[in-house]
Amino acid sequence: MATPVSATSGSKANTANTAPPVQAKDDSALSPAAKAKAQLNASIVQASLTVSLNSSNDPLSVVLKTALTGINEALKDDFGDNAIQNAASQDNTPEGTASRIVSLSTAFYEAFKQQHKGEDEGEVLNKFVETLQKGVDQGFKEAREVLDGLKVLNGDIASNIDKTYDLVQQGYTDFIAAHQPKTAEAS
Repeated sequence: MATPVSATSGSKANTANTAPPVQAKDDSALSPAAKAKAQLNASIVQASLTVSLNSSNDPLSVVLKTALTGINEALKDDFGDNAIQNAASQDNTPEGTASRIVSLSTAFYEAFKQQHKGEDEGEVLNKFVETLQKGVDQGFKEAREVLDGLKVLNGDIASNIDKTYDLVQQGYTDFIAAHQPKTAEAS
């Protein structure tokens, strides 16, 4: 994760690039692990202090770093160290994103069918996909609104969102075709 740095080159905050040595409050020796953790914490605090608050975006870098650290800690037990960075390294192309959306959402089909026992299988399948499509439509709408509000919904971002949406819709069409109940053939 990147350490925040000052955006102003002449800042006095830039002159202190290292954290002071770490020692216990009572001058006793710290274990190597405790000393390393304390030095890391001191370095993080020092790096955070070097962030210039003159620019409106610099405080957000501190918020981002703090949020990512907290999220990584919360996810550590389930997903291991650096869960956010590992997730960010996944395939974020329209194809990769659409594939994850389709595979994760359609994974609930068997549970959905169990909740609709005795109903026509074709109708259950269509109801399931309609439910998914409503959620996807809402999610894409909200994502577009957020990106538009940030004034970044243009060019490649807009076209990649459109492509991802189209690929998700195609994935649902393929899912329906693969799970359509077999009809009795006339002999």
